Amino acid sequence: MMPWHGVLVATALPLREDLTIDFDAYAEHVSWLVTSGCQGVVPNGSLGEYQTLTEAERVQVMMTALSADGGGVVVPGVAAYGSAEARRWAERAGEAGCPAVMLLPPNAYRADRRAVLAHYREVAKAGLPIVAYNNPIDTKVDLTPELLAELHNEGLIVGVKEFTGDVRRGYEIAEAAPGLDVIAGSDDVALELALAGAKGWISGVTNALPAECVAFWEAAVKGDLDTALPAYRELHQLLRWDSKTEFVQAIKLMMDEVGRYGGPCREPRVPLTDEQAALLRSQMSR
Repeated sequence: MMPWHGVLVATALPLREDLTIDFDAYAEHVSWLVTSGCQGVVPNGSLGEYQTLTEAERVQVMMTALSADGGGVVVPGVAAYGSAEARRWAERAGEAGCPAVMLLPPNAYRADRRAVLAHYREVAKAGLPIVAYNNPIDTKVDLTPELLAELHNEGLIVGVKEFTGDVRRGYEIAEAAPGLDVIAGSDDVALELALAGAKGWISGVTNALPAECVAFWEAAVKGDLDTALPAYRELHQLLRWDSKTEFVQAIKLMMDEVGRYGGPCREPRVPLTDEQAALLRSQMSR
């Protein structure tokens, strides 16, 4: 199995009330996810609030994930405003022993095709396999199937975390770039992408419900709809939070609700409204 296959968890980061990172709690969380059946973790992604971390914190998050018990793979996010900085993060990941990295396209502005290609070329110099991350909702840059094919044909990427929510993309990418691994990104289209041939799922809600999500995914990739579809229906109200603006706060509250520790977020994220929190809690109790 490739390191980016199976269920990888885009890990939330436990913050204390003073908004410092509880690294012991994070190490325990990573271990729990792996022992619950997940293939590994993706630290320093959007769900891990990487944009708010200092350089030292970001390094320690990655190293904490690597040192956690359980033996799961660690595929860190290496996104940065500058390509050279992203390459340096990829180099650090390689030096630390990570088998691959996840990389957004340029996200400081709406980059065109030439800028996207230059960005991935620069980070590929680090020598690690790259899973591209397509999230045009947030980055305003769409890694279309045709652009992904260019990146893949040049040997720059091995897979793509697909977060458009468009279930047609699984088929379109397979047609444009045979051999490029599609990884489900939006939790609420995981079944559809699994049936389209996705090799993995980089999931958010799995932070709170790893055993349930892994069982669903394993059934889905086998085509066992008698098992997968009822599980998906039961999870879907929660999975939809992964595509909302408040996804970090929501997933942390899910963790709190199942007896884990999610905790607060750093600004500019603000707490869920009372109405949002009540809705999520009602959905958790069903």
